[in-house]
Amino acid sequence: MLYYLNILSDYAASGSWLRPFNVFSYITFRAACAAATAFFISVLCGEWVIRKLIALKLGQPIRSAEEVHKLNELHGAKKNTPTMGGVLIIGSLLISTLLWARSGNMMVWLVLGVTLAMGGIGFCDDWLKVSKKNSAGMSSRIKFGLQCLVAFGIVCAFYFVPSIHEKAFSLFVPFLKDPLIPCMGFGIALVFFILVIVGTSNAVNLTDGLDGLATGCTATVVATYAALAYLAGNIKHSAYLLIPYVPEASELAVVCAALLGACFGFLWWNAYPARVFMGDTGSLAIGGFLGTVAICCKQEILLVIVGGVFVMEAMSVILQVASFKLTGKRIFKMSPIHHHFELSGWKENTVIVRFWIISLLFAMLGLATLKLR
Repeated sequence: MLYYLNILSDYAASGSWLRPFNVFSYITFRAACAAATAFFISVLCGEWVIRKLIALKLGQPIRSAEEVHKLNELHGAKKNTPTMGGVLIIGSLLISTLLWARSGNMMVWLVLGVTLAMGGIGFCDDWLKVSKKNSAGMSSRIKFGLQCLVAFGIVCAFYFVPSIHEKAFSLFVPFLKDPLIPCMGFGIALVFFILVIVGTSNAVNLTDGLDGLATGCTATVVATYAALAYLAGNIKHSAYLLIPYVPEASELAVVCAALLGACFGFLWWNAYPARVFMGDTGSLAIGGFLGTVAICCKQEILLVIVGGVFVMEAMSVILQVASFKLTGKRIFKMSPIHHHFELSGWKENTVIVRFWIISLLFAMLGLATLKLR
């Protein structure tokens, strides 16, 4: 919305006090302002949101000792810590984006739409958990079906909206300057987009098991994609780095910056020991956000590298389940893998900080691939 203030400078005479409004046309300026706005909204409103969640008795149910054994001793004190704190992240992101992003950009609305839709699914899941006082929540089949429905909507949007159709169905791979698949069919694109959006959403959800773990890892990933979106939307930078040029993608840098600020603000309250959890409301929304941004700037495969911690967490669950079903033995003491390290004697805050460091290294590795083409 504030982007359009730059129009005032177009009609201003040289030396006029209206000339500085030109700064609102710069993506870097608006991205910085979006991050700051989201951060302060999250920090300033956090106390009020936490009190409301407590008043509504939306406490996080903890799995029983029979289910998690020793982990129950480590996390038992977290019982009834308010959950659904993802509403704070989503709210900060939404307000900041509406203020600082260019409203005429279709990709901005696509990303926000997926974020809200995934957040809604997560909200329903959280509500079932707290209302039934059970950690099971929504049926996995229903949740997966709803997530696939959201991904289907994205495929339709890319297919039927001319302004964003170009390159939407191309598949680019790191280290290659030309697309691996120039044009995927609707069916292939649907399967691929479901894999990216639903996979990322659930991977972030699995990572959200310790205080601030998913929030901190999200910050490194979204900061990286803010840079990637900005580069993809700049014809000179994209040509120099041999990455796909997507004209409307640069505006997503503002949206990514808003999420970055929202995450830092939420971390103010979510850092160990957490006063509030994001719940599925936040984790599913963040995963949907990251997957959609990756698709928009045609860096889906790179998300495997940049979001390496999320991949590591998801793969640990897949390997654990597969190993137990095939051999009757477990690879890890418990999955996701952050619990394995907890049960191995690492303190919770040690696991969190070390995973943040690993996430930062993955992000740097992902950026390094830009010149290897």
